[in-house]
Amino acid sequence: MDIKWEGVMPAVTTQFTANDELDLELFKKNIKAQLDAGVHGIVLGGTLGEASTLTDEERSILTKETVAFVDGKVPVLMNIAEQTTKAAINLAKVAEADGAKGLMMLPPMRYKASDEEVIAYFKAVANSTSLPIMIYNNPVDYKIEVTLDMFAELLEACPNIQAVKESTRDTTNITRIKNRFGNRLAIMTGVDTLALESLILGADGWVAGLVDAFPAETVAIYELQKAGRIKEAIAIYRWFMPLLELDISPKLVQYIKMASVYTKIGSEYVRAPRLVLEGQERETITKIITDALAVRPTLPDYKNLSALV
Repeated sequence: MDIKWEGVMPAVTTQFTANDELDLELFKKNIKAQLDAGVHGIVLGGTLGEASTLTDEERSILTKETVAFVDGKVPVLMNIAEQTTKAAINLAKVAEADGAKGLMMLPPMRYKASDEEVIAYFKAVANSTSLPIMIYNNPVDYKIEVTLDMFAELLEACPNIQAVKESTRDTTNITRIKNRFGNRLAIMTGVDTLALESLILGADGWVAGLVDAFPAETVAIYELQKAGRIKEAIAIYRWFMPLLELDISPKLVQYIKMASVYTKIGSEYVRAPRLVLEGQERETITKIITDALAVRPTLPDYKNLSALV
């Protein structure tokens, strides 16, 4: 499957039981909600997927189970966030063997690599696999920026580097990327609180977070703006914003999982060292969620809009 770098691709949560084991039944319930809402891809093993806490066996299980469950309806991507080039290459090979159709890749973790080292890292992994790759550019959280000059070198050397998850928080970067690379580098916005602005400016899609609790609202925003129904998209987006802000906190995993409890498509169980919310913080986040649910908008028939454009 060739990947169309467009639409909404959830960075899905990994569901755990109270005994800290994979909860595949609940995981698939969430994936089904995503598919029913009309998402365009599934991204496994990102920050929201608690990838740093997963074993290699668990990642492989999640990939195989997701690939089988979606049954070709949308592409399944695995995230690569490793400390060594060797480990990243190995994970790419395993993901491909397990049926993943693409990769999302962060620069090397922990070590603050130079530009030359980051380029060499991406090239080595890209050359080890036939899978299409989306580079995750998030200098705010991960302290390494992939600059446009770095992308220019990577795109010339590696045809399978095809997209960027744009999380610099600088929406002008979308225009810079489009001006320099045209359609050679697809742009998937990666910051929930800048999603609609980014899409209107020319981003091709949205790797989303609150979609894990609110899939229909997320896809509706994308489809409405694509169809030019901007006012309707803005209305949903304004309602959504207090929830979307949960995505830009260090505790985004706990916050978004809590939201999915209230929409009945997830649990709040996280893997240590993360802990479930307690006390005043729990009350604060619960109020944000319940206040939003009390005025949850009625959505238009957004699924058939693309065919009319």
